[in-house]
Amino acid sequence: MKLDVIKLDGKKAGSVDLGEDIFGLEPRADILHRVVRWQRNKAQQGTHKVKTRSETSYSTKKIYRQKGTGGARHGDRNAPIFRKGGIYKGPTPRSHAHDLPKKFRKLGLRHALSAKMKAGELVIIDAAESDGKTAALAKQVKNLGWKRALIIDGTEVNESFARAARNIEGLDVLPSMGANVYDILRRDTLVLTKAGVEALEARLK
Repeated sequence: MKLDVIKLDGKKAGSVDLGEDIFGLEPRADILHRVVRWQRNKAQQGTHKVKTRSETSYSTKKIYRQKGTGGARHGDRNAPIFRKGGIYKGPTPRSHAHDLPKKFRKLGLRHALSAKMKAGELVIIDAAESDGKTAALAKQVKNLGWKRALIIDGTEVNESFARAARNIEGLDVLPSMGANVYDILRRDTLVLTKAGVEALEARLK
């Protein structure tokens, strides 16, 4: 399938052939959901922690005698039943990551790219290059109508372009190896450079 290529100033710069096996699939929500869930779980810190009854700062002395009070039998004040006592079976530091086969992750990326293509939210640009001035790039982005966009370049991102894009709200720039399902789906517009298309096709074949 063919798609027009534009420059950052909006002018046409030819066209590019996109592979049907990467950009022409019928997007499946279940595949995208599994890959996004894997990504977000892997990114979760898992540093949540509560104090158990051995860690709370009360005396371990028996709070009152065993018999004769008419109340329940208790040992120390750290028991979970008391206010500010230890927490029973609360969260402890752990990894939330789980395994997902590499083939499935690649499939998820293909479906994410196909979803953007089908929704008409995929733009191909000639190159992501700039003089490093944020104001000039921001004006170009505004004229193109990109509000929440992800730009994916080739193996490396142009340094001056990355510097210019760094302070523009809603604009992210990634190299082709950084392309991932979550970042693609959360942006309204996916922008690929010609080098980015070649790198993604080589990566996903």
